[in-house]
Amino acid sequence: MPIKNYTTKVPAIQTVSEIQGILATHGAKKIMMDYGDDGKVEALTFALNLCGTLQGFRLVARPEGVIRVLQNERIKCGDDQAERIAWRNIKDWVSAQIALVEAEQASMEELFLPNLLSSNDQTLFEEIQKHQFLLVSGGEE
Repeated sequence: MPIKNYTTKVPAIQTVSEIQGILATHGAKKIMMDYGDDGKVEALTFALNLCGTLQGFRLVARPEGVIRVLQNERIKCGDDQAERIAWRNIKDWVSAQIALVEAEQASMEELFLPNLLSSNDQTLFEEIQKHQFLLVSGGEE
């Protein structure tokens, strides 16, 4: 079965704008787009106020993964379509996370924690992955 949104016609930039709107209405204080050399949005970085301090979070589109999956399913997919699909799926995921916040089942920071940016511009997930998913106490490398 093909991946979700594989037939979307919604331009990626429109979907990114929708994501920005969702985040802005749910506590994001700053939102920034990261562009690749090709001028396409690669990531969306936003800030939430955590304990009186703005903390950054990053959502990254990975259209190359979409292309691999669809190729394995023998479905033709160009770069533009892969970008549309990747961002549409992120929007659906963000919307699902926000539904939990609205139902008071979780907080924004709880749901987006893996995407929290560290001081070296890596996400918390990337930091933990680097240490083979072991929590490292302060100062240890």
